[in-house]
Amino acid sequence: MGVVAKRSSMIFYSGSDDHFSHRVRIVLAEKGVAVDIVDVDEDQPPEELADLNPYNSVPTLLDRELVLYESKVMMEYLDERFPHPPLLPVYPVARAQSRLWMHRIEREWCPMLEQIRTGGKKEADKARKELRESLIGISPIFEDMPYFMSEEFTLVDCCLAPILWRLPELNIELPEKQVKPLLGYMARVFEREAFKASLNEREKEMRA
Repeated sequence: MGVVAKRSSMIFYSGSDDHFSHRVRIVLAEKGVAVDIVDVDEDQPPEELADLNPYNSVPTLLDRELVLYESKVMMEYLDERFPHPPLLPVYPVARAQSRLWMHRIEREWCPMLEQIRTGGKKEADKARKELRESLIGISPIFEDMPYFMSEEFTLVDCCLAPILWRLPELNIELPEKQVKPLLGYMARVFEREAFKASLNEREKEMRA
């Protein structure tokens, strides 16, 4: 795992195939944080996880005495604790807009991903179609800016990238002619050194 540099007071319990864990690993990698990453089998979580997190779930971040178990809270905490490079805009209006985009990704697209993976065939097919059409619809926003509504890579991109990385496994194929700006965005994000470092073995296999 490229993020791990040395023994650290920070421990991150990460799902082996969990996009919420993946988004936090991207932040850790972007910040160059020294962290011990524990890959968790969600069917057999380590005993200490239940002591740390009342939901016994991943992701869970332990930083000395602080325990966090909600991905967006972790991401903003890491951005404040390790301010360089900044992953949220400086100005309050732009920061609020970024937070709203993160909220929309979580409310609109994340449930579709889960439905594709865990729903019955009819529900999964419906969610797959909706997610595909939604991604086609946002493609034009990448014509003017290299990242999601921004000139700089932000926490919004950290939320979106794990979903886009999983598209082949979700059996979602995008029409190349219609989504060239989105495909360009995906290439830029996936080529970032921090993104590459964030991938665990299971995620590397998704596009092997």
